[in-house]
Amino acid sequence: MKKLFIETLGCAMNSRDSEHMIAELREKDDYETTTKLEEADLILINTCSVREKPVSKLFSELGVFNKKKKEDAKIGVCGCTASHLGKEIIKRAPYVNFVLGARNVSKISEVLHKDKAVEIDINYDESEFAFKDFRSSPFKAYINISMGCDKSCTYCIVPKTRGEEVSIPLNLIVNEAQRSVDNGAKEIFLLGQNVNNYGRRFSNDDHKKVNFTYLLRELSKIDNLERIRFTSPHPFHMDDEFIEEFANNPKICKSMHMPLQSGSSKVLRDMKRGYSKEWFLNRVEKLKSMCPEVSISTDIIVAFPGESDEDFEETLDVMRKVRFEQIFSFKYSPRPETEAQHYTNVVDADVASQRLTTLQSLHTEILDEINASQMGKIYKVYFEDLNQDMYVSGRTDNNFVVKVKGSDELLGQFRDVKITAIGRTILTGEIVE
Repeated sequence: MKKLFIETLGCAMNSRDSEHMIAELREKDDYETTTKLEEADLILINTCSVREKPVSKLFSELGVFNKKKKEDAKIGVCGCTASHLGKEIIKRAPYVNFVLGARNVSKISEVLHKDKAVEIDINYDESEFAFKDFRSSPFKAYINISMGCDKSCTYCIVPKTRGEEVSIPLNLIVNEAQRSVDNGAKEIFLLGQNVNNYGRRFSNDDHKKVNFTYLLRELSKIDNLERIRFTSPHPFHMDDEFIEEFANNPKICKSMHMPLQSGSSKVLRDMKRGYSKEWFLNRVEKLKSMCPEVSISTDIIVAFPGESDEDFEETLDVMRKVRFEQIFSFKYSPRPETEAQHYTNVVDADVASQRLTTLQSLHTEILDEINASQMGKIYKVYFEDLNQDMYVSGRTDNNFVVKVKGSDELLGQFRDVKITAIGRTILTGEIVE
């Protein structure tokens, strides 16, 4: 078999796109994956364009790949940056053989055999394409439930790289989940730009009108499926029905990713997020009142154009009130083809750096307090990773990462674990017999 080397940058959706491409290439072109670039017949880099850094990394990585690859090996650039830059990639790196956009994954076998092919149509509809099966892990299955995004957040390039939002038909999602469980997965992870907007649009107008809560209920009926996770729900669509299903459905893991972006209602309006600080805190209060054990993670952008010291303090206020278990925080990065790219009230770079440091320092304090309170608690952990240090790691229902001493016999198993040591990113425990 021919050898495929693939590097994936960015989000979980990119990781699932990579799995789709691997599956298609295995089935249709007899490729198997390799971790050694030098022996690969085909080299793919699946890119992200949400921030500027991954775009810059793309061309440096391509240069390295070109120097190390076999003489006749092909190089393909896929994903969001491919959608955004298109032919410009081949102009800047003429040794690249093809470019495949994030909305054109199903065409991987087609472009492979067309030198200098560029397929980047963001309106191409793959929502009913039945991809071949491939999973990076037999214990967990990532499943796309929608593609694209209909939001108009002023800082975000995703609608320009992944197109308008289209939901994948319910029966395809349920069938994919069932196959995953039949093959040994006990947990599924639902993916979409705004998962709780599921059902807003289908390719086929005759499709039964359903929403995300209905989808969760249908998936919960699958025998031997133990856990359901998803990312990312949009705060605007967190209605009472959704929160009540989350709290009361025992198969839904009690961890929620709620992208805040800013704690200032004024900045949220400038971002066109569609909700206020008060709405976000109201949804958190509802969530915690119904599900006290929930852990909440978030995304935060500091120094968005026009963010004042008072606006930033509003974000810190939300941090103190919600006490997020995890945050993904960044300084604002202007992206091409976005409305905010043209805003002139830019925050000074030193001020932006200081705000990010302040935010992250506050979260470190909160996280240390949260983690310290975990000592001695007993959690049910689903083990899925074998570490090199003779430990096996997995996650609790509410998404804490826990490791114990053990072997691969624990993989794919649930065990009760008592926490015996605390770390910022991982807890250590002992199995309770």
